[in-house]
Amino acid sequence: MQNLDVIFSPKSVAVVGASSTPGKVGHDIFENILKGGYKGTLYPVNPKVNSIQCIKALPSVLDIEDDIDLALIILPPHAALKAVEECREKGIKGIVIVSAGFREVGEEGLALENKITNMCREAGIRLVGPNCLGVINPHPAVRLNASFSARMPEKGNLSFISQSGALCTAVLDFAADRGFGFSKFISIGNKADVDEFDLLKYYHKDPDTDVIIIYMEELRVCGQPFIDEVKKITSGEKPTPVLVIKSGKTTAGAVAASSHTGAMAGSDAVYDAIFDEAGIIRIDTVNELFDYAEVFVQKKTLSNNRVAIITNAGGPGIVATDMTELAGLKLAKLNSDTVDALRSHLPSTANIHNPVDVIGDATHDRYENALSAVIKDENVDGALVILTPQSMTDALGTAEAVVKIAKSTNKPIVCNFMGIFDVSSGVQLLQNNHIPTYRFPENAAKALGILYKHSQWLNRQTLAQYEFKHDKENARKIITDCFNKKQMYLGEMEGLDVLKSYGFNTLPTVLAENEEEAVSTAESIGYPVVMKIVSPQIIHKSDSGGVKVGLKNPEEVRAAFTQIVSSVKEYNSDAVIDGVLVQKLAMPGQEVILGMNRYPVFGPLIMFGMGGIFVEIFKDVVFRIAPVGRNNAIKMVRNVKVFPMLNGFRGKAKADVEALQKLIVCLSDLVLDNPEIRELDINPLLIHDEGSGATVADVRIILSEPDPVCVIDKPDEDG
Repeated sequence: MQNLDVIFSPKSVAVVGASSTPGKVGHDIFENILKGGYKGTLYPVNPKVNSIQCIKALPSVLDIEDDIDLALIILPPHAALKAVEECREKGIKGIVIVSAGFREVGEEGLALENKITNMCREAGIRLVGPNCLGVINPHPAVRLNASFSARMPEKGNLSFISQSGALCTAVLDFAADRGFGFSKFISIGNKADVDEFDLLKYYHKDPDTDVIIIYMEELRVCGQPFIDEVKKITSGEKPTPVLVIKSGKTTAGAVAASSHTGAMAGSDAVYDAIFDEAGIIRIDTVNELFDYAEVFVQKKTLSNNRVAIITNAGGPGIVATDMTELAGLKLAKLNSDTVDALRSHLPSTANIHNPVDVIGDATHDRYENALSAVIKDENVDGALVILTPQSMTDALGTAEAVVKIAKSTNKPIVCNFMGIFDVSSGVQLLQNNHIPTYRFPENAAKALGILYKHSQWLNRQTLAQYEFKHDKENARKIITDCFNKKQMYLGEMEGLDVLKSYGFNTLPTVLAENEEEAVSTAESIGYPVVMKIVSPQIIHKSDSGGVKVGLKNPEEVRAAFTQIVSSVKEYNSDAVIDGVLVQKLAMPGQEVILGMNRYPVFGPLIMFGMGGIFVEIFKDVVFRIAPVGRNNAIKMVRNVKVFPMLNGFRGKAKADVEALQKLIVCLSDLVLDNPEIRELDINPLLIHDEGSGATVADVRIILSEPDPVCVIDKPDEDG
């Protein structure tokens, strides 16, 4: 079922619902196929007319004598269902339903769509749509424009996937202006059958596809299998860059969550986690989509982050320098031989150190000499050439020099020819030779930054996975007992016991029902102590005044007990108070948060970040889909902004980062083993100095009925 050749390279096409009326979709699609120069055989199907565009029309696909590879259906939903039945009887193996009126309009439309999908799957028919633009393959041997876009793009090495048909026409227009061509182009609409997962695998095997770009509204496939498969595409034997615009950047749906993790783990966090782990490059705009696609099409990698800038104007050079650093790059320090070469070729007023300023009156030979010198420097990994048009500027000659040098090196070269009309001949030459060229220096610098980020992905190291032995039976018993008693919120005592079963260090903790029990417990475990309210109605203890820290003697403990009960009653008069926990005060450590929120389809989303009361203020957190192994745990820890504080900032002792990484993996194991856990916060988790481990200061666990979700028990080797 994976072969999509019948969709992209059919030898024969039937347009079911072809029309003789200009302006109707059935007319325009049929005309677009004809005008596009389709190399196969085309059949219009319409029982109400004799011919369309001078080609004899047939009442049904069953009246076509020859075999048909692909049927395009442009009919209302109920008529489309009948047409699919006839396609199945005819033995057609590919269908594209362009028409709307299915799942997007409600339950009746969804039922029709599901019926069509099931029919196609039973018959081994690949289905694209419904509610889509169509499919385009500009290869000279195919020339198929089976869409209602009048533009047939040039052949190229980009392949495009979109859920939005309307966006496709804009992308085609934008691509033509930028000089881009396509290998394959498809709108998948409701993706009843063929989806991004199928197309990514198909495009990866396509010898004409070097870069895959996607406009995505939602994924409907299980997160971990998607990650594992796409990882093979982005970093396997034939690594193919995948660029995605994901619509709907929102945290909607997380508002009603009971945990800090749930409050921040909106759907966008899920997609960021999936994309990051799979090696997908997420971008925000169509303009960036082509900026970054362009830098990948040249098939060169930025092996390190040292770049050289050559410019004939100081201002753009400064902008490029700033953006280079923001993009994770740095200016290369040119070696003495390079500096001597530049000094010999450039006027005395030129700047011969990076960024190299060849001065405003530079001709093409000055650019050629400067670029040739810096690109040979072993300290330079890539170059950015900036040209601003002056009266003596030779844009075409400079472009020719850049093309000549680019062909002689494996190092990437990108250009910023500023302006439009005065530099157009040079820009055209650069585009024709696949030299990335941008209108502004910041775009060029960001594109180089993305190229370096991709290089880091390709060259990432993998460490051996941790091996743990957990007391799964104890944790399972606690959770099952609570669940069976309809207790959907684990008390802190139970929660700590569950965490202890999975390798977390917890503090001596005892429930006190009155002041004297609190004092007796404090005396037993030793001062100082922490006291916390225990009530099923109080989840966020600090908000209710239900926490007191650093109590050093019996008097303080008695007073704290009274104050906690009073504050909680004032906060929620209906709260049932079971007592107050008395807990040994942990030794000092950096406060972080570990958490989990479980998503339908995608499964457990693990969170790590800055902890304590600041977690929802600064939102310095990262996410990963479980299972999380050692390598992803390392990435999570290093990707938060506060990581320098854990890593010995300004002479401060390093925190026990290794212990933290292990606990992230232990948390992943816990939530995979216990699907009843819906939300979980360990906040704060105190990370002590290196070698001293970490201590759980507070935990919150919410249970629910397990969702049916596909998960993988263990991470792959670099998970």
